[in-house]
Order: sequence, then structure tokens, then C-alpha cells
Amino acid sequence: MASNSRYLSTRGESTGASYDEIVLRGLASDGGLFMPESYPQVTAEALESWRKLPYADLAFEVLRLFASGIDEAALKEICRSTYTEKTYCNAREGDDPKDITPVRWLEDGIGLLELSNGPTLAFKDMAMQYLGALFEHLLAREGKTLNILGATSGDTGSAAEYAMRGRKGIRVFMLSPYGRMSDFQRAQMYSLEDPNIFNIAVRGTFDQAQDIVKAVSNDHAFKSAHSIGTVNSINWARVAAQVVYYFKGWLAAAEKGEAISFAVPSGNFGDVLAGWIAKQMGLPIASLIVATNENDVLTEFFETGVYHPRDAAHTYVTSSPSMDISRASNFERFIFDIVGRDPEVLKRLWHVMATEGEFRLTGELWERVLASGFTAGKSTHADRLATIRDTWERLGVMIDPHTADGLKVAREKRLPGVKCLCLETAQAAKFSKTIIEATGTVPAISASCADLLSLPQHCEVMDPETEDVKQFIDRHTKE
Repeated sequence: MASNSRYLSTRGESTGASYDEIVLRGLASDGGLFMPESYPQVTAEALESWRKLPYADLAFEVLRLFASGIDEAALKEICRSTYTEKTYCNAREGDDPKDITPVRWLEDGIGLLELSNGPTLAFKDMAMQYLGALFEHLLAREGKTLNILGATSGDTGSAAEYAMRGRKGIRVFMLSPYGRMSDFQRAQMYSLEDPNIFNIAVRGTFDQAQDIVKAVSNDHAFKSAHSIGTVNSINWARVAAQVVYYFKGWLAAAEKGEAISFAVPSGNFGDVLAGWIAKQMGLPIASLIVATNENDVLTEFFETGVYHPRDAAHTYVTSSPSMDISRASNFERFIFDIVGRDPEVLKRLWHVMATEGEFRLTGELWERVLASGFTAGKSTHADRLATIRDTWERLGVMIDPHTADGLKVAREKRLPGVKCLCLETAQAAKFSKTIIEATGTVPAISASCADLLSLPQHCEVMDPETEDVKQFIDRHTKE
């Protein structure tokens, strides 16, 4: 077997579950998020031995440290069948098509870690394609079926649907905020013609859609009866898969033992949490720079210690829509580590937040946050337009609005003399309106997506009511 890792919940459940058991469960039965009992460690020697590995083999080496309950040969085949040049075929001009996640240096030690060469042109493909293959393997092994329920602010939904379409034993029910995604994002999701893909557009925000996913997952009778699983970054397997590209980025950018920084556009905190995990595993990371848009709850926390999620009325619609999130699910995993993995302390904080609308970390807990290596900053619409324009006109590189947020904050918060990789969110073509506003130029689109906007679209529009969604799932799993 690949690993002896065992998993526990941030809320206290500890049954010694293995990786293959938690992958299909999503949330723990106590409503918490699964975490490994301890983080596996990677030595400097092991890290150096990985330097020339192709992405698929590096993924195997990292994921085998987490993947208890899965045969190593099966895991290696999953990685090698996932991370192929054929799947990640949307490399930009000048990139080596064999390099799944190229590093493109921009200026003065700042580079882009390109993560958007997959089928939906977004970084979510990096983990989601792996998750699709993993789910199919486990379901076939156990003779089961799975109904995936997810919520998306833009890119998760299409990445999940493209990863799961046509896979045996899997249906996908994906919630998205009605009218709050880009035209390209909507087209990618709603144009899919697959009998096992169901799109539900919720009249509300991403946070409300995410709340429905959590409510359904916490209805244990319904979850069991309908075999509900998740692909949102509340699923540990997806977060673990994202850890891989931090190792790949470091190996491409750093000398032996050199600590570098990563700047990460953040909405649900899963992308940057993977960096935190990589750092805990021993990857030399100097700092993790969180970039938010006008929905700056995380920036406020890392600057003040106050975590104050906003309600739907104060979660703003912005030009970097995948980050229009005010309650970041994966933040709970980070706080779990900060409180010394004490579930009682975490539950008290979440109770205070539920009753008072916020919590504040002080004293030793705040000192731990300050020592964590995290820093944060905010980018506005004007900022991202200026960054997109400057990067295009001065450097000849077209970036999407979310990546622009990351680059803007990286320039402000990077450590002097330390290399910094900005994690790319998506290709610019997914957000053409903003790109045209910034540059006056229509962004180039991959040939694989050229006809997307002309395809017919289908979705079910409903109010953000958990019972309505449950009835929809019940009706379509009986057909």
C-alpha cells in the first residue's frame, strides 16, 4: 500500500479512516473537514531526487505519502493516465507541451506558475482530473456509484464536470450562482451534453450554494441513501493533489535548499492551503502571499486577526468572480493547525462566529498566525485592469483577472531578494470582457474551446433552498 496515513476531522471525529475511505465521503460525519493525523515529511535528499521527474511521477511520489488504502501500482497508473500531454494540451506559445506546469519568468525574480493548460483552462483541472480517475477506480473496486454534489464560483464546476463526464458510476449535481459567472464559465458548464451532468443555477451567491452542499452533506440519512460525495476543496484528495504543483514549482524555480515565496489568488482558501501543507511537509517556502479581491475577508484576518465573513448582501460581484467568496471553507483546516489541532478550541471559535458574526485571534494564537509565513493584500477592479494592461503592454504576457490580483499583491508583499511564483488561476480567454476593457485586445482562445460560446446551454434555475435541491437530486437519481 502507498501509505499508512490515517485521517481525523477538524471537529473531533477520529476513527482511523484511511485515504480511500474519506475520498468518497467528503465531509466527516461531525461536519468537520478531514485532515491527516500528521503531515508526512519530505527530506532535502528526497526533494533533490525528484528534480527531473515528469509531473505524473512527481504526483505519484507526493500523493503516495497520503494515499493509504490504495495499491501503489494503481496509484501510479492513475497519476500517469491523468497528467498527460494530451489532457493538458492548451499550453501557450513558447511553452514545452511536455511540461504540464511551466514557469514563465516575468521580472526581477517574479514568475508565473502556469496551471491552466487543462481542458477547462483553469488551475482546477490540475486536481480535478486526478479526482475523476481516482473516483472511478475506487467505485469500480468497490462496486459502488456516487452522486457528486458541488458548488462553484466559476471554475470548479466546469473542471469537475469535464473530469467526471463519461465516467462509470458517477453523476454530478453542480450548483452555481445565477448570473455571477463569466459568459465563458457559464458556457463551459451549461453546454455540456452528458446524461449524468446536472447544472443548478442558484438565485444567490456562491456562499449560499456552498451552504446547501454542506447542509446536504450533514443530512446523514439523505447522504447515505443517495451516495452523496463532494469534489469541492472540502474533499481532502483534491487539496492533496494541489500540493503537487507547489513541489513542481519549487523544483523549477529554486536552487537546492533555497526558500521561495508563492502568491496565490484566494477565494475558498484551498489553493493556498495546499502551499501551507507543502511547507509543513518540508518544502522550503519563505512566505505564502494571499491575494483577495474586493471580498477581502481573508486580507482583513491576516492583517488584524479578525475573521468576519460577510453576508450575501455584502459579498460583492467583481471582475474576478471566482474569488467572490466571503466564507472560505478551507480556512477551517488552517485554523485547526493554528489552534494546535484541538477540535474543542476550533468549535468554540466557530460557535462565536455563528453567534457574534466574527471571531478574533489574540495572544499566543495570533502569534502563531504571524509566525506562519502568511501575508495578504487586496486588489480592486482598477488594480487588476492596470496589472493586466501593464503585463500585456510591457511584458507581452496576457493574464486573467484573478492572476492579476495575485501579481499585484505579490509585487507589494514579496520579501526582498526572494524569488516569488504567482500561481495562475485561468487563461485570459475565460474573462474576455475584462481583458478587452484593460487592453483593448481580444484574448486568444484555445482551438479546443473556439466554438464554446455558440453552443446551446441548459441549466435548472432555483432559489437557494436546501430542500429544493434535495428533491431535485432525489428525482434525478431515481430516473
